[in-house]
Amino acid sequence: MGCPLKQLKQAVLAALVLLYASAGAYAADITVFGASSLTDALKEIAADYQKESGKTVTLSLAASSVLARQIENSSGADIFISADLDWMDYLDNKGLIAHDSRTNLLGNRLVLVAASDSATSITIAPHFDLAGALKGGRLAIADPDSVPAGKYGRTSLISLGAWNGVVDRLVNAENVRVALEYVARGEAPLGIVYETDAKAEPRVKVVGVFPENSHQPILYPAALTKDAKSDAKGFLAYLASPTASAVFRKDGFSVLTK
Repeated sequence: MGCPLKQLKQAVLAALVLLYASAGAYAADITVFGASSLTDALKEIAADYQKESGKTVTLSLAASSVLARQIENSSGADIFISADLDWMDYLDNKGLIAHDSRTNLLGNRLVLVAASDSATSITIAPHFDLAGALKGGRLAIADPDSVPAGKYGRTSLISLGAWNGVVDRLVNAENVRVALEYVARGEAPLGIVYETDAKAEPRVKVVGVFPENSHQPILYPAALTKDAKSDAKGFLAYLASPTASAVFRKDGFSVLTK
């Protein structure tokens, strides 16, 4: 049985995302729903595109799970960029994206972060003592039941034999940027985020990188929604352009399109 408070928070967040997207869609030529870990890169790329094309781009940034549910409920999104394949598959299987437009845009890595002034030193390896490294504190992680970063984190910790030691020491966040903020503010001594998130936040530092073979590859698929406006095709193509790719690389993503 789910936690009523958690369900309420998710419902409120979903409602806010829908309200924001619906309001923005009336003024925007293009409305993009993107995973929260893309926040900095998409803001820069959208601004560049608007200058070059004159087209207005509205961004709605949240957990991929929340965004996918809103697209399912007729959100007005033109483009969806997920932080994992599962939520794109979810919409694809329901016929809610233009399948032929789908492409794996980016890759990322999963890291363990601590406050920038932390003395924590840890080697991520099978059966590493993550519980001990918390020193009585909690591990910040995006909700592992629905948010891609949390799902990757849980899979990796299970693979490494460290999950059982921390499962009762988690502070779940609605998305990966909130998990990052918990560590940055000192509310959690350690957190699991993407490498790109850690790079964007000077108040944290990377104290370990999770082995890539301990979880599924971290891929960001992008696609047009089935009702996407015609202007959206241009921005989707722009996301794979040399200009956009340079921004993604600067922020730490690996670029998969050519």
